[in-house]
Amino acid sequence: MTTVTVLGLGPMGHALAAAFAAADHPTTVWNRTPGKENGLDATVAATAADAISASPLVIVCVRDYAAAESILDAEALKGRTLVNLSGGSPEQARAMADWAAGHGIDYLDGVVMATTDAIGGPDAALFFSGPAGVYEAHRSTLAALGENTHYVGEFPGQAAAFDASLQDMLWTSMSGVVHMFALAKAENIAAADIAGHAKALLGFFPDMIDLLAGQVGADSYPGDHGTIDSAAATMDHILDAIRARGLDNGVLSAARAEAQRAIDAGHGEDGFGRLAAL
Repeated sequence: MTTVTVLGLGPMGHALAAAFAAADHPTTVWNRTPGKENGLDATVAATAADAISASPLVIVCVRDYAAAESILDAEALKGRTLVNLSGGSPEQARAMADWAAGHGIDYLDGVVMATTDAIGGPDAALFFSGPAGVYEAHRSTLAALGENTHYVGEFPGQAAAFDASLQDMLWTSMSGVVHMFALAKAENIAAADIAGHAKALLGFFPDMIDLLAGQVGADSYPGDHGTIDSAAATMDHILDAIRARGLDNGVLSAARAEAQRAIDAGHGEDGFGRLAAL
């Protein structure tokens, strides 16, 4: 079984180390603040360099790239594989990959899209990017972190780009959910009364994602299932209700402005996927 080092024992790092140990990988850990290793079946290193030297595969999971850079020892890492699960932007991932290559370090960038209690199980989704040969060499070891691991490409920033794109959808959607509750409350509708209807309405969403993905992938935007013109008219009705109650309309106004740009460019009769191509 591959020996693994985990640098950083915050809640996620602790969960990663526990998953490796549970899968019978000899695990060495290090954290800037001692005492975070409680409950782990792992060897505790005195320094980050000692921890790195203990294993051919080194996982770093700290607050951000800057924190990772502050603890990584290039000399100790030379000839080893570094997997960064700290999370950040595609640009930061590419910069760290360049740094690693310049020091003879194999590098994979990764993203964890799961809560700590899901690590090691079927609900933990992880994305990895970097050289295919490096990923394949460690694929079975990394599988200890979750049954839902995805290799998304050779480019180091690809995993971070997947994360940013998916999180973009998540948080704009979450903003819509809380705004729905705010508008409903202003109209004397209880959150519990509308929540079930919201979930039923979103039942079409997976099919809509497939439809829009097909339009964007083919660069063809038929309006058979609804046009930008009709979507804009619907947004106008909703914005009237929002403004009448004095609620913030920034998010929907931005979406409406995007639709208007498409209309002004002559694409009002196209499908909604056209907005991704503007």
